[in-house]
Amino acid sequence: MTAQNTSAASGSGAPITYASAGVDVEAGDRAVELMKAHIEATHTPQVMGGVGGFAGLYDASELKRLPRPLLATSTDGVGTKVAIAQAMDIHDTIGFDLVGMVVDDIVVMGAKPLFMTDYIATGKVEPARIAAVVSGIAKAAAETGTALVGGETAEHPGLLEPEEYDVAGAATGVVDASAVLGPERVRAGDVIIGMASSGIHSNGYSLVRRVISSAGWDYEREVEEFGRTLGQELLEPTRLYTTPCLDLVTALNGDPAETEISPEAPVRGFSHVTGGGLAANLARVLPAGLMATVDRSTWSWPAVFSLIARLGSVPQADLERTLNLGVGMIAVVAPERAEDAVSLLNAAGQTAWVMGEVSAYSADEARVADAGLDFVQGAKGVDGGGVLLTGRYGA
Repeated sequence: MTAQNTSAASGSGAPITYASAGVDVEAGDRAVELMKAHIEATHTPQVMGGVGGFAGLYDASELKRLPRPLLATSTDGVGTKVAIAQAMDIHDTIGFDLVGMVVDDIVVMGAKPLFMTDYIATGKVEPARIAAVVSGIAKAAAETGTALVGGETAEHPGLLEPEEYDVAGAATGVVDASAVLGPERVRAGDVIIGMASSGIHSNGYSLVRRVISSAGWDYEREVEEFGRTLGQELLEPTRLYTTPCLDLVTALNGDPAETEISPEAPVRGFSHVTGGGLAANLARVLPAGLMATVDRSTWSWPAVFSLIARLGSVPQADLERTLNLGVGMIAVVAPERAEDAVSLLNAAGQTAWVMGEVSAYSADEARVADAGLDFVQGAKGVDGGGVLLTGRYGA
């Protein structure tokens, strides 16, 4: 290359640095310092090392107490609910949604969460905002007994606006092979128990935001039914079911470290009601040939769902395929222990009730044939059982 060509290739003007490209490394370091105490508060003696390593280390010696420990893992985000957090400039609650979506997806298998990691992508690192997000993740992780062992904050200028961010996480838990919950345990005659949600949780916000936008409502609008603003209601954190569900399993099924769990143990499984709604998620934990009949009249919609339905004239079938409509977790329990299960869950602070039962599909073929959208069979790639929704929601 000639000297003239070299000069042309070098360009002109001020030098281009990482900072001028939009990435502030020092801001990232300040964010880590602000969130450090929140993260360390989740650490149990099993967490090795501190904040800042390339990877988190967790002492798995405790797993030796189980005859055949299986690791369970899940990953998820919180969807477009983050857009409302950003619009409201409230960032310390979205972490509860992340932990709920990730951790309670492994709890449905009977797995105890051990640790999780998080990932935050943002257009520009604003240390206080990032620290607020992580503080919520840490508080929720601590509530579920999950150690937050690591994470990553990435600055993506040009891809995201400066005030925009998205969050995701992954969790790992453990369950003994004899204690795994799921479709293979479910029997005809089992009882379906619902647990109340705290609101919309973290699914269906694309629909919700479209309805609010079309109605011309502002997130700062005071809503009499809520006793607070619309935005505050929509940001209500996801309820965490981790501890009550695991305590229920231990109380009724036993501790696999002490005894092998029988296939006939009374807690058969759980269904986390997330994307797809109640019927589609419940169908995933039922075996082929069985169906659950769920009576809508056993519960009423919380006010926020009635408002969304009214403002957007959203068809009931669409609401049922999109939102949890007041039920965030479901337990499938043997009939002889259903009353005990409801009592234990209520004593743990859950609002729980019997909402249906499991039967052989062949016994209800006539009703299913006429059910139309009230019947769901198989969902999310699982060719399992069916769910029939009957009755009308309570007033």
